[in-house]
Amino acid sequence: MLWSGWGDPGRAAPLPEPVVRLLHDLLGVRPAEAPPPPLADVAVPASRLAAGDLAALARIVGDRHVADDAEARVRHTRGKSTPDLLRIRAGDASAAPDAVVLPGTHEEVLDVLRLCAGRGVAVVPFGGGTSVVGGLAPEGGAAFVALDLRRMDALVSLDEVSRTAVLQPGLRAPEAEALLGARGYTLGHFPQSYEWASIGGFAAARSSGQASAGYGRFDDLVVALTVATPEGTLDLGRAPKSAAGPDLRQLVLGSEGALGVITSVTVRVRPVPEAREYEGWRFASFDAGAAALRGLAQDGPMPAVLRLSDETETMVGLADPSEIGGDSGAGCLAVLGFEGAAERVAEVRARAADALRAAGGEPLGAGPGEKWEHGRFDAPYLRDALLDAGAFAETLETAAFWSDVPALYEAVRTALTATLSELGTPPLVMCHISHVYASGASLYFTVVSAQGADPVAHWARAKRAACDAIIDAGGTISHHHGVGTDHRDWYAREIGPLGAAVLRAVKERVDPSGILNPGVLVPPAV
Repeated sequence: MLWSGWGDPGRAAPLPEPVVRLLHDLLGVRPAEAPPPPLADVAVPASRLAAGDLAALARIVGDRHVADDAEARVRHTRGKSTPDLLRIRAGDASAAPDAVVLPGTHEEVLDVLRLCAGRGVAVVPFGGGTSVVGGLAPEGGAAFVALDLRRMDALVSLDEVSRTAVLQPGLRAPEAEALLGARGYTLGHFPQSYEWASIGGFAAARSSGQASAGYGRFDDLVVALTVATPEGTLDLGRAPKSAAGPDLRQLVLGSEGALGVITSVTVRVRPVPEAREYEGWRFASFDAGAAALRGLAQDGPMPAVLRLSDETETMVGLADPSEIGGDSGAGCLAVLGFEGAAERVAEVRARAADALRAAGGEPLGAGPGEKWEHGRFDAPYLRDALLDAGAFAETLETAAFWSDVPALYEAVRTALTATLSELGTPPLVMCHISHVYASGASLYFTVVSAQGADPVAHWARAKRAACDAIIDAGGTISHHHGVGTDHRDWYAREIGPLGAAVLRAVKERVDPSGILNPGVLVPPAV
């Protein structure tokens, strides 16, 4: 993975010159002052670990699996939010871990946690490194190690009777799909981070894939977990569902490494679909399109992929406005995907078409849907190109009940636009719905602007305003990016003082030394 950006360096491509000129004319974007320094020139702070600490860690995982060289530490610094990337592109590796440790078994993870708890060394679980909410930069100032789980990358077993698979946490999503696909199965989980994210990360962050309408979120797929904590092991999940008390699996899902390290995940799998078909529809407005999506979510039929771009995202995302009908490009683009047996796909597609026509939709054929499908993982690469050109680009997301969605949409757009405009960097704010439920939907915002004198500070003010707007409008602070450190204060407002106290009590029991991802997720006592 590119240390100063996203993904495969071989896929990086500069913005076309007409787009660069448009950014200049529309948003006042100026060329970046300097490219990122070479990796070899990025300085990391001196490690705060003693030689005895490194030796003790090596006795657990082996000498080859403990690294404290500069390159390993830089590659495990922070995550992939735009502020994270801007800092590392400026050569700021001040949040680098003091060492990188690569365990190979559950028992080694337990031993590392016990050792670190005894020595006051914090531990940050590291899967694909794709966090965009400050989930990999612990607070408190203690020495910390990045616990890289890449060696734990096996498909342990496949139960074809129950249609479940046991996966290790360091298995990256493409490898998981390849291993399952060779046996005729799929997870059906394809988030935008798919190329680099890991199975453990999906569980720890409650990931939601682009085909969530058909397959469910990742937490919907999980039926069992094994978790290592400084106090011992949690084995959770003996049956698909149970009435034996609260479901503690739900306590671990979304815990972001603050309550333990996930070392095994048992998930539901499905046969690889016989057919996959995508198509586009046009709606006159975002409200009209949202109403149509709500109709499918509540009354059916439900496609596997169901998403809707607002007017701005539709306009920006289409090279030819006539793709959605009319030279002006007015309207909103919906993308639907259908997966399964060919006969079933045809039936659901026909029924969905009837429902969408009745809701005012105009069919656009397969072209827009296939265009989306072919570029579904490209947005982070585009962000790198925008940063290279001197623009600022970032995302945030939320979710709400259908009745609250319109007000939430307006509140967040207004907060972002007003704050960044006041700072002298008026933005382009785009939004789409990408995850729908019978009772509500997600909203995913993309913001592009000039960087300004201090882009990290500019975005911090805008993000605070947007987060306040989300909570005040009845939305959740995150639908699938997670809490990390960036959203923690608003998460505390969302769950209330008693909820925060309950979470702290759980952490105190499983992590009494407070070494697990300090500052992430769990609101501090006030």
